[in-house]
Amino acid sequence: MERRTSERLVNLAIALLTAGRFVARESLREMVEGYQGLSDEAFQRQFERDKDSLRALGVSIETGTADRYFLDDTGYRVRRADFELPPVSFDDAEVGVLVSAAQVWQQASAAETTTAALAKLWAAGVEPDTDRLASLRPHISAREPAWQPVWDALKARRKVSFRYHGADRTVQPWGLAWRHGAWYMAGYDELRSAHRLFKLARLESDITAVGPAEAYEAPSASEDLWQGLEAPPPDASAVIDVRRGRAPWLTRRAQLVGDGPVGWLRWRLPYASGGPPDASVVGDLAMAGADVKVIEPAELARAVADHHAGLLARLGGVEGGGS
Repeated sequence: MERRTSERLVNLAIALLTAGRFVARESLREMVEGYQGLSDEAFQRQFERDKDSLRALGVSIETGTADRYFLDDTGYRVRRADFELPPVSFDDAEVGVLVSAAQVWQQASAAETTTAALAKLWAAGVEPDTDRLASLRPHISAREPAWQPVWDALKARRKVSFRYHGADRTVQPWGLAWRHGAWYMAGYDELRSAHRLFKLARLESDITAVGPAEAYEAPSASEDLWQGLEAPPPDASAVIDVRRGRAPWLTRRAQLVGDGPVGWLRWRLPYASGGPPDASVVGDLAMAGADVKVIEPAELARAVADHHAGLLARLGGVEGGGS
């Protein structure tokens, strides 16, 4: 489903859900972005298709009288009781799987069903954390060959073996997480008899699952697993232009400087430097795409441009070139 269509359907669902009464077709035509500018005939066809699409997604649309004085004026609504999901409960094992999945899902490619679920949350008046919405953009994926074997072992609670820093390791995987532009595994290293962190890109051999499933109990998932991977405190700042209303994961931690070009605001963004520009800030800036321009420092602007160029190269380039 193209973006324009999905946005229109979300807007229509919100209008029908939040009105609290039957809404006339012409009122919806004025309220919903995407209907303005259509001819009467085109609007009629589009509105009927959109109703069918929402119903196919499980959104129950009722019809009734939109005006108490004109009984033949048909209106539409969505009853919240028919739309909301029933309460959901999970046992301890299910919660563990969900927490593990949440740790890695932030940078995994988004599934269409998840996008549809978020649309329903928006329509129900639930405001998701916009910082996490950025993860739905399919621009980062798990390129490390070890990712899938580790994930499979993590779900099954099987030990894994591999070579790392010149030594053979047997590890109980406890979690996977994306930090500073790379995937890391937390687990119990039986060689060191201690909790350790392993960068998947630095594994020196294939990773192999060993032993039976359910071989160990992993600790409760928490940020304590990732101590040592925290970003250093900010010691530098960048000046960036951000298109109005975009990239909230950046502007929330930045200081507004003033107006930029028309439609843009200028911000000062603190970040941690040291060696090459910090991979985390480069990824955060690159995630915003054309909605952010790095004004200074020049080396950070080059790092973001190189990030985009590398992404295009991995995707095979853009047909017909580009600027």
